[in-house]
Amino acid sequence: MLRVKADAPDALLAVVPHLLGFYPSESLVVLGIGGKRSRVQLTFRYDLPDPPDAALTADIADHAVSVCQRQRIRLAVLIGYGPAEQVVPALATVMKWLLVNGVGLREVLRAEGGRYWSLLCEDPECCPPEGRPFDPGSHPVASTMTEAGMTAMPDRAALARSLLPRSGSTETIRKSTTRAEQMLWNIGAAHFDEVEDVRLVTATVGKAAVQDAIQRYRAGERITDGDELAWISVLLADLRVRDDAWARMDPEHYEAHIRLWTDVLKGAATEYVPAPAALLAFAAWQSGNGALGGVALDRALGARPDYSMALLLQGALTAGLPPSAAKLPMSPEEVAASYEAQDERRRSPKTTRARRQRRGQPDTARSGTARSGTARSGGRSPKSRSAAPGETTSGASSLPSG
Repeated sequence: MLRVKADAPDALLAVVPHLLGFYPSESLVVLGIGGKRSRVQLTFRYDLPDPPDAALTADIADHAVSVCQRQRIRLAVLIGYGPAEQVVPALATVMKWLLVNGVGLREVLRAEGGRYWSLLCEDPECCPPEGRPFDPGSHPVASTMTEAGMTAMPDRAALARSLLPRSGSTETIRKSTTRAEQMLWNIGAAHFDEVEDVRLVTATVGKAAVQDAIQRYRAGERITDGDELAWISVLLADLRVRDDAWARMDPEHYEAHIRLWTDVLKGAATEYVPAPAALLAFAAWQSGNGALGGVALDRALGARPDYSMALLLQGALTAGLPPSAAKLPMSPEEVAASYEAQDERRRSPKTTRARRQRRGQPDTARSGTARSGTARSGGRSPKSRSAAPGETTSGASSLPSG
């Protein structure tokens, strides 16, 4: 675990961009301080209303109080980035709300144009009216954090762009995705006459491929082939595959998982973005990188606004829940058992009879005749099916349905 000492305003200002993952502007940042050694336990940021808006500022203050109370934070640092007319009213409101609700303030700063001012310091020799100069990028703390892998993007937009495919790759990704869809279709079609639900076959293939990718990244490898990245993104559209991967996100390996899901996300066509983006957000949350988690969720919900895993994680990040709360929803074995139970309910005698009657097939369960090995799970032949056999399944009852 990286430990740096930030006991002065310029050191705090140097630390913040690396905690957020980008250099903030027109923002209000809250650092929650706790423990015997007064460590930063959580960091969260708000966009400041422009022009200032009392109602929106009150919402920010209320949320900041609720997060601090939920995490039992009793000491905080506030930093407002931007011009005085925009920042000072917001800082004053949040300061008041925190103090009234039992949260002390170690420091309150405003930063703009390479200078900072302390709202708690009235000594002109220490805190001159023109402010004190600072350069967060050249501070020793910044170098230490960068060397430890905690880099800072120029702004949040740059962080978001880091998750986009490289420029000019859209057509290549589309072709790779089409090949992946066809390959999945071929796997399903090859077993169409053998099983009642070909999705069970394609899900098995998918889980094996994604598990292999997880192990490779944990071993320090990386997938650079566009066809393979598109293949994984297509496989993850099946909730059985995604949920199995989710259940394997051991926080001990969050760095490897962030690399994996970032690569898959950047190699995914738009319709296959939600699953790797949500998995990336979960791994980012585990690592304490809420900013990365937030931009990943923006990608997921931008592609599919109702994607429930992303909505669930968005609620957790908005509530300021710490990385320790990013626990695995179920074990891989429990995920498999949950889906098996779901399949068993789907295969109830009543459901099976109804399905066979729709196909015009004899009710073998009622007549006692053994089921023919050539009975198909769908009413169309492989040649006439338009959807891939691995299309998204409904979610298990105890997991988000996607």
